[in-house]
Amino acid sequence: MAQRLNRTEYHRWSEGQEGRYERIAGEPVAMAPERAMHVRLKSRVWATLDRTIRAAGLDCEALADGLTVEIDDDTDYEPDVIVHCGPPVHPDATVASNPVVVVEVLPPSTQSIDTTDKLADYFRVPSIQHYLIVRARRREIVHHFRRGDEIGCRIVDIGTIQLDPPGIALPIDDVYTGIM
Repeated sequence: MAQRLNRTEYHRWSEGQEGRYERIAGEPVAMAPERAMHVRLKSRVWATLDRTIRAAGLDCEALADGLTVEIDDDTDYEPDVIVHCGPPVHPDATVASNPVVVVEVLPPSTQSIDTTDKLADYFRVPSIQHYLIVRARRREIVHHFRRGDEIGCRIVDIGTIQLDPPGIALPIDDVYTGIM
Protein backbone atom coordinates (compact mmCIF):
# COMPACT_ATOMS: atom_id res chain seq x y z
CA MET A 1 0.00 0.00 0.00
CA ALA A 2 1.49 3.35 -1.00
CA GLN A 3 -0.92 5.77 0.63
CA ARG A 4 0.14 8.28 3.28
CA LEU A 5 -2.14 8.38 6.29
CA ASN A 6 -2.05 10.63 9.32
CA ARG A 7 -2.48 8.93 12.69
CA THR A 8 -6.27 9.38 12.82
CA GLU A 9 -6.71 8.09 9.26
CA TYR A 10 -4.40 5.17 10.01
CA HIS A 11 -6.33 4.12 13.13
CA ARG A 12 -9.62 4.28 11.23
CA TRP A 13 -8.12 2.35 8.28
CA SER A 14 -6.40 -0.32 10.42
CA GLU A 15 -9.58 -1.21 12.35
CA GLY A 16 -11.03 -2.70 9.17
CA GLN A 17 -7.94 -4.66 8.13
CA GLU A 18 -7.03 -8.30 8.53
CA GLY A 19 -3.56 -8.88 9.95
CA ARG A 20 -1.24 -6.50 11.76
CA TYR A 21 0.33 -3.29 10.54
CA GLU A 22 2.78 -0.62 11.59
CA ARG A 23 2.89 2.91 10.19
CA ILE A 24 6.26 4.02 8.88
CA ALA A 25 6.73 7.47 7.32
CA GLY A 26 2.95 7.75 7.17
CA GLU A 27 2.45 4.52 5.21
CA PRO A 28 0.86 1.32 6.55
CA VAL A 29 3.31 -1.60 6.40
CA ALA A 30 2.03 -5.15 6.85
CA MET A 31 3.76 -7.21 9.50
CA ALA A 32 4.85 -10.68 8.41
CA PRO A 33 3.06 -13.72 9.86
CA GLU A 34 4.81 -14.97 12.97
CA ARG A 35 6.52 -18.33 13.24
CA ALA A 36 6.03 -20.56 16.30
CA MET A 37 9.52 -19.77 17.69
CA HIS A 38 8.74 -16.04 17.55
CA VAL A 39 5.48 -16.53 19.43
CA ARG A 40 7.13 -18.77 22.04
CA LEU A 41 9.91 -16.26 22.73
CA LYS A 42 7.69 -13.21 23.00
CA SER A 43 5.33 -15.15 25.29
CA ARG A 44 8.25 -16.13 27.52
CA VAL A 45 9.59 -12.56 27.65
CA TRP A 46 6.13 -11.21 28.51
CA ALA A 47 5.52 -13.84 31.21
CA THR A 48 8.93 -13.26 32.80
CA LEU A 49 8.54 -9.47 32.81
CA ASP A 50 4.97 -9.74 34.12
CA ARG A 51 6.06 -12.01 36.97
CA THR A 52 9.05 -9.86 37.97
CA ILE A 53 7.02 -6.63 37.86
CA ARG A 54 4.33 -8.10 40.10
CA ALA A 55 6.90 -9.59 42.50
CA ALA A 56 8.60 -6.18 42.80
CA GLY A 57 5.26 -4.45 43.39
CA LEU A 58 6.01 -1.81 40.76
CA ASP A 59 3.55 0.66 39.29
CA CYS A 60 4.13 -0.93 35.86
CA GLU A 61 2.60 -3.60 33.67
CA ALA A 62 3.96 -5.92 30.99
CA LEU A 63 1.82 -5.88 27.87
CA ALA A 64 1.95 -8.41 25.05
CA ASP A 65 1.91 -7.20 21.48
CA GLY A 66 -1.03 -5.25 20.18
CA LEU A 67 -0.41 -1.81 21.66
CA THR A 68 1.29 0.90 19.67
CA VAL A 69 4.30 3.04 20.53
CA GLU A 70 3.96 6.42 18.83
CA ILE A 71 7.37 7.59 17.65
CA ASP A 72 6.47 10.81 15.87
CA ASP A 73 3.64 12.21 13.75
CA ASP A 74 4.37 9.73 10.94
CA THR A 75 5.61 6.57 12.66
CA ASP A 76 3.88 4.05 14.95
CA TYR A 77 5.40 0.69 15.90
CA GLU A 78 3.84 -2.37 17.51
CA PRO A 79 6.57 -4.07 19.58
CA ASP A 80 6.29 -7.66 20.74
CA VAL A 81 6.28 -6.69 24.44
CA ILE A 82 6.05 -3.36 26.27
CA VAL A 83 6.65 -2.50 29.90
CA HIS A 84 4.42 0.48 30.61
CA CYS A 85 4.83 2.37 33.89
CA GLY A 86 2.58 4.82 35.71
CA PRO A 87 -1.20 4.73 35.64
CA PRO A 88 -2.48 1.57 33.90
CA VAL A 89 -3.27 1.78 30.22
CA HIS A 90 -7.00 2.45 29.75
CA PRO A 91 -8.86 -0.74 28.72
CA ASP A 92 -9.89 0.81 25.38
CA ALA A 93 -6.47 2.33 24.58
CA THR A 94 -4.49 1.25 21.54
CA VAL A 95 -1.37 3.20 22.52
CA ALA A 96 1.09 2.80 25.40
CA SER A 97 1.46 6.33 26.74
CA ASN A 98 4.51 5.69 28.95
CA PRO A 99 6.55 2.78 27.57
CA VAL A 100 9.76 2.23 29.53
CA VAL A 101 10.91 -1.07 27.99
CA VAL A 102 10.20 -2.25 24.45
CA VAL A 103 11.03 -5.72 23.17
CA GLU A 104 11.27 -7.05 19.64
CA VAL A 105 11.88 -10.73 18.87
CA LEU A 106 14.13 -10.72 15.84
CA PRO A 107 12.61 -12.50 12.83
CA PRO A 108 14.74 -12.82 9.68
CA SER A 109 12.29 -10.72 7.63
CA THR A 110 12.66 -7.51 9.68
CA GLN A 111 16.16 -7.97 11.11
CA SER A 112 17.63 -4.89 9.41
CA ILE A 113 14.72 -2.62 10.45
CA ASP A 114 14.66 -3.84 14.08
CA THR A 115 18.42 -3.33 14.52
CA THR A 116 18.70 0.07 12.80
CA ASP A 117 15.57 2.16 12.20
CA LYS A 118 13.63 0.94 15.24
CA LEU A 119 16.69 1.23 17.47
CA ALA A 120 17.09 4.91 16.62
CA ASP A 121 13.35 5.59 16.62
CA TYR A 122 12.51 3.97 19.95
CA PHE A 123 15.06 6.12 21.75
CA ARG A 124 13.41 9.25 20.31
CA VAL A 125 10.59 8.49 22.78
CA PRO A 126 11.72 10.11 26.06
CA SER A 127 10.12 7.50 28.35
CA ILE A 128 11.88 4.53 26.71
CA GLN A 129 14.87 3.44 28.78
CA HIS A 130 15.51 -0.04 27.34
CA TYR A 131 15.17 -1.70 23.94
CA LEU A 132 15.65 -5.47 23.96
CA ILE A 133 16.23 -7.39 20.75
CA VAL A 134 15.63 -11.09 21.40
CA ARG A 135 17.41 -13.38 18.97
CA ALA A 136 15.35 -16.35 17.78
CA ARG A 137 18.14 -18.29 16.10
CA ARG A 138 20.46 -18.35 19.11
CA ARG A 139 20.32 -17.76 22.83
CA GLU A 140 21.14 -14.06 22.92
CA ILE A 141 19.47 -10.76 23.82
CA VAL A 142 20.87 -7.43 22.68
CA HIS A 143 20.16 -4.87 25.41
CA HIS A 144 20.19 -1.21 24.35
CA PHE A 145 19.79 1.20 27.26
CA ARG A 146 19.65 4.91 27.94
CA ARG A 147 22.23 6.44 30.29
CA GLY A 148 21.72 10.17 30.44
CA ASP A 149 22.25 11.51 26.92
CA GLU A 150 23.93 8.33 25.68
CA ILE A 151 22.67 4.98 24.43
CA GLY A 152 24.64 1.92 25.52
CA CYS A 153 24.55 -1.66 24.34
CA ARG A 154 25.45 -5.06 25.69
CA ILE A 155 24.94 -8.54 24.34
CA VAL A 156 23.77 -11.04 26.94
CA ASP A 157 23.59 -14.83 26.59
CA ILE A 158 23.85 -15.90 30.25
CA GLY A 159 22.80 -14.39 33.54
CA THR A 160 20.32 -11.58 34.00
CA ILE A 161 19.56 -8.26 32.33
CA GLN A 162 18.93 -5.48 34.85
CA LEU A 163 16.27 -3.04 33.71
CA ASP A 164 16.72 0.08 35.85
CA PRO A 165 14.39 1.90 35.65
CA PRO A 166 11.88 0.42 36.37
CA GLY A 167 13.84 -1.86 38.72
CA ILE A 168 13.36 -5.41 37.44
CA ALA A 169 15.54 -8.20 36.12
CA LEU A 170 15.11 -10.45 33.10
CA PRO A 171 16.82 -13.84 33.62
CA ILE A 172 18.03 -15.21 30.28
CA ASP A 173 17.27 -18.79 31.39
CA ASP A 174 13.61 -17.87 31.92
CA VAL A 175 13.37 -16.77 28.30
CA TYR A 176 15.27 -19.58 26.55
CA THR A 177 15.21 -22.75 28.72
CA GLY A 178 13.17 -25.46 27.03
CA ILE A 179 12.83 -23.52 23.80
CA MET A 180 16.21 -24.01 22.18
